[in-house]
Amino acid sequence: MLLSTRLRELIDAAFTGLWVQTYEPDEAIKEIQALAAAETWQVVVKEPDPELDPVAVVRALLSLESAAGKATLLVLPNFTPYLGDPVVKQSLYRAIQRGKTARNFILILSAEVKIPVELEKVLVVVEHELPTRADLEKIGRQIGTEPGEYPEDAGEQARLLDAAAGLTRYEAEGAFSLSIVRNRKLDPGAVWELKSGMLKKSGLLQLHRGGERFADLGGLEALKTYCLRAMAPGRPVMPKGVMLVGVPGSGKSCFARALGNETGRPCLTLDVGSLMGSLVGQTEQAIRSALRIADAMAPCVLFIDEVEKALAGQGSDLSGVTTRLFGTLLTWLADHRTSVYTIGTSNDLSKLPSAFTRAGRFNSTWFFDYPDQEQRAKIWPLYLRMYGLDDGPEQVKPDDDRWTGAEIRQCCEEAALQGIPIAEAAQYVIPVAVSGAAENEAMRQQAAGKYLDACRGGTFSLSAQRPAAERRAIRRPVVDPSQN
Repeated sequence: MLLSTRLRELIDAAFTGLWVQTYEPDEAIKEIQALAAAETWQVVVKEPDPELDPVAVVRALLSLESAAGKATLLVLPNFTPYLGDPVVKQSLYRAIQRGKTARNFILILSAEVKIPVELEKVLVVVEHELPTRADLEKIGRQIGTEPGEYPEDAGEQARLLDAAAGLTRYEAEGAFSLSIVRNRKLDPGAVWELKSGMLKKSGLLQLHRGGERFADLGGLEALKTYCLRAMAPGRPVMPKGVMLVGVPGSGKSCFARALGNETGRPCLTLDVGSLMGSLVGQTEQAIRSALRIADAMAPCVLFIDEVEKALAGQGSDLSGVTTRLFGTLLTWLADHRTSVYTIGTSNDLSKLPSAFTRAGRFNSTWFFDYPDQEQRAKIWPLYLRMYGLDDGPEQVKPDDDRWTGAEIRQCCEEAALQGIPIAEAAQYVIPVAVSGAAENEAMRQQAAGKYLDACRGGTFSLSAQRPAAERRAIRRPVVDPSQN
């Protein structure tokens, strides 16, 4: 919904204190002024400057008398620094209360919502959304005016707008202009490059631009098929995402990154732990901002890695920050309606409340076990080629029972670094099946019958995953009848 539409409703309903959360204050002011002109309202904009007396500005509003049926809007961009003054807070409170009869309205514009406790009950928060795809297309056509600069192919147009999604108008204009200067046309690649730097600058999300594909991942066929079907265009139901849990090094993070490239969507990485702030309200604001950017960049893949490290123990957090962070994320997972496919990963779901993985948050939860012999046979050639090693029959492979993909890669890397056969390099690999035997086995026991099998499909079962060593152990020797 447009900002002007929301403001018209709130002003008609006599909400006299409005906090407009916006990353584009100039654009928000333009929309407010256009709305006021259409409704014949009066608008007064007071921007911060060295001579600004915030108390005098608010008190001046108290003395204004609006014409019958008309409204006066006092717009205060970046007014947050003044809200620490008790006199300013009291003056705002009085002005907001009196505004209901005088038809005077106060609009505070800020990128962050930092409302003092004294004003929480009298201020309503309104979000000024980032530009839509139609807005971005309009900006692109205004920048690419020469023949051949703006793409005419519908598919190329869609890729360009996907690349620009989530940018402000100012950022989009800059990205498009850079693309024209560099490539003589609007090119998605140049926009992605600039956008990646902008996301890093925010410190909330990282844009993964690697080249991983499903062909680079051995096994996991059931999960690959499931996600590609769910994310196919034209589905009547919007998919939410999947939760991946399992043995460390089994490919959970690699799968999340490859899924974005496989489906042509950007992969955003959200490090929940890095959002934890020291100031009251800082963490909650950071997670809301990150999720808002993800919504604006849809369609995309949102990758939340090792969620248990940031959200575990939320009942014992005395400050309540983790609990509020957890609640914000849960609400978004259940309620968001944008095409954001969320992939969460965890090495220990027992540390997370069951509410996180219940139906409605994710479509399903999948378990990554130790790769079996068939899967390992697919993984070895991938890393042998990656490190330029011989994959012929003379390359004797080590005993890789219960090795993960990460350990196979480590073995190939050691062989390439030291110039030795992979069978010899295996001595430098200590499998997680050995170093973390107890906790991994407990996790496998917990997953049995509860989660889906990422490789075979269906419910994960220990009997179906029994390692080769166990299978050999239960074989009975053949008895020669002649010796009876």
